[in-house]
Amino acid sequence: MMILIAGPVRSGTQGDQTRIAANLQALNQMALQVYHKGHTPVVGEWLALPIASAAGSACIGDAISERYLYPVAHRLIHSCDAILRLPGASGGADNDVALGQQLGLEIFQHIDAVPEVSPPV
Repeated sequence: MMILIAGPVRSGTQGDQTRIAANLQALNQMALQVYHKGHTPVVGEWLALPIASAAGSACIGDAISERYLYPVAHRLIHSCDAILRLPGASGGADNDVALGQQLGLEIFQHIDAVPEVSPPV
């Protein structure tokens, strides 16, 4: 399955780029676990940030990045089979889950709920 990893990025950071980077690293670490279960993990920011940067964004949270982060993730969700929602307050992740539910995607709330489909790599 292609599984979107959804969780806090900017929520609770007050725009602190160090805390935002830590949240992105948490998404990346969860993506690694999903990969080891035999799936293809994706994080919306992996696609959205380079696009926003090309459009002139200087950092996550600026006006330019706002035009791309959620729309790119929502396009991506249409190509996914499931969403893994990480803990923590996040309006964006909640919106991702709501869209995923509308599309009939499987929603996982914990990595242990994601089935293993191949031996760990």
